Amino acid sequence: MTPGCLIATFLVIGIIFVPFGLFCLQTSNHVAEINRRYDVECVPNAYRGNKQAYIKDSAISKNCTLEVKVLDHMRAPIYVYYELENFYQNHRRYVKSRSDKQLRFGAKYTGESCSPVQWDHNGFPIVPCGLIAWSLFNDTYDFTQGSKEIKVNRKNISWKSDREHKFGKNVFPSNFQNGSFIGGGKLDPTVPLSEQEDLIVWMRPSALPKFRKLYGVIEEDLEVDETINILIRNNYNTYTFGGKKSIVLSTASWLGGKNDFLGYAYIVTGSMSIFMSILFALIHVKYPRPQGDTNRLSWNRKNSNN
Repeated sequence: MTPGCLIATFLVIGIIFVPFGLFCLQTSNHVAEINRRYDVECVPNAYRGNKQAYIKDSAISKNCTLEVKVLDHMRAPIYVYYELENFYQNHRRYVKSRSDKQLRFGAKYTGESCSPVQWDHNGFPIVPCGLIAWSLFNDTYDFTQGSKEIKVNRKNISWKSDREHKFGKNVFPSNFQNGSFIGGGKLDPTVPLSEQEDLIVWMRPSALPKFRKLYGVIEEDLEVDETINILIRNNYNTYTFGGKKSIVLSTASWLGGKNDFLGYAYIVTGSMSIFMSILFALIHVKYPRPQGDTNRLSWNRKNSNN
């Protein structure tokens, strides 16, 4: 690695990374997205001071209607996500509270790994067991434009590999959410786990406390200035732990959804590489060092000083 080789390497990295970062940033900016937080807005005014009383009272209607305006043309497919914030799915005890064998082969593999949610109050195994399944997200969304219903495709929202290899086709929910302490959504006991796609999506824990999970796909375009009505059933309790809930509609590019981080990362890395190449070039010009100069060896420098 001669000085010239090092300078050229940093320069080439910078020349490649900066334009690619700008391209990624431009691509991300072309992704149309609607993000609307609703956890506070959907609470009746009488319960704004006590949101937990509202969410825990089954006698109070949880229906809520929001209007959103389409600011940019959104070309199908349009992905519908729910976004949670301040929900730590990466907590060690939460992540470990599941049984992959039970999800694949059934109740006979219920064990201590699912603690503290493995048996119901009668001592029967819960399928699926564990805290992850118990806390299943259960808000629902319907979309209309005027009197026209906008259909949301709820099929194939999970990974195909999960459906085929991690969740059993002959494993059905049993004794799930039938106790007094209910965490989240319920499951249809007549549908096998391999077809419970909301559960399959939820069972992939997120690494960060703010995350999105796919709810469905709108397979028609949304035009600029159209007004979309969203009927939300605000069932999921995030008020106990100070969480936030949002609904997100987003198109996608070849890079995925809207995310400026990758573009900025390439631009910063490329800019730093160009800066380092210029700095090393100036140092090399001002303080040239001949290759193979034995006078630069430490013992030779000591002798010359004497």
